[in-house]
Amino acid sequence: YLDSGIGQTADVGQYAANTWGFFDMHGSVWEWTADRYGTYPTGNPVIDPPGAASGSSRVLRGGSWGFDGTFLRSARRISGPPGNRNYNLGFRVGFRASK
Repeated sequence: YLDSGIGQTADVGQYAANTWGFFDMHGSVWEWTADRYGTYPTGNPVIDPPGAASGSSRVLRGGSWGFDGTFLRSARRISGPPGNRNYNLGFRVGFRASK
């Protein structure tokens, strides 16, 4: 986002969906997760690691519009205290459309 010159959040669905049909998986805002921040597990592949067993910092993923492209990936994570509020932090709301 920063590299692109957009310089702000974007409305959902402004860009094409990824291979799995998800929109806006990277950029816009860092996304809060419920996982506690800690040492990342090793192994290949690591699928849905639960986070540390204790601690107060939580994991934020995906990068935000205020960072360069190297941060814009779901595997990129940073830590933050749960009470932290900022213009570049948010969360993802998901739903399954009924057929």
